[in-house]
This record gives sequence, structure tokens and C-alpha cells, in this order.
Amino acid sequence: MVLGLAFLPACRQKVSAAQCEALITRYAELVVRDTMPGAPAQVVGEAQKRVREEAAGDENFRNCTTEIGPKEFNCAMAAKTPDAVEKCLE
Repeated sequence: MVLGLAFLPACRQKVSAAQCEALITRYAELVVRDTMPGAPAQVVGEAQKRVREEAAGDENFRNCTTEIGPKEFNCAMAAKTPDAVEKCLE
């Protein structure tokens, strides 16, 4: 019985690639809203694209499907600021 419990952390559920994409989109949205309040839609769209590309290259996001579980995902998706998202993923 003890042996079985030792392997539980290794079997921890992870998020899907689609959830990782949603997380990156959410993060980009929050970053742009935080840094460019009131910016025109076109500027916001371009900035979100840039932030998404940067986030996709970040280690926290790049390893999303192997490192982030449902608890961290739900925390990050509910976050109201980019800093809060980052805190959820620590």
C-alpha cells in the first residue's frame, strides 16, 4: 500500500494543449490590458499577438502540458493580473 502512494505525485493530472493555449491567450490579454488601458482594438490585437509569442517561448508556458496541473490552471485562468497568473504558475 505504501509503495502505491509513493507514485501518486508522478501520476498527477496535467492540462491539455488546448488549455495551455487558453492560458497563454488569457495571459496576453491581461498583460495588454494592464499596460495599455484604453488602447484602440488594432493596437491591442497586435500587442496581444506579440505577448502570446513571447509567452509561448517562456519556460513556464513551454512546459505547460507537463508541468501545469488543473489547480494551477484554474488559478491562472481566474487571475485578474499578469502577476497573479505568474504567481499561480510558480
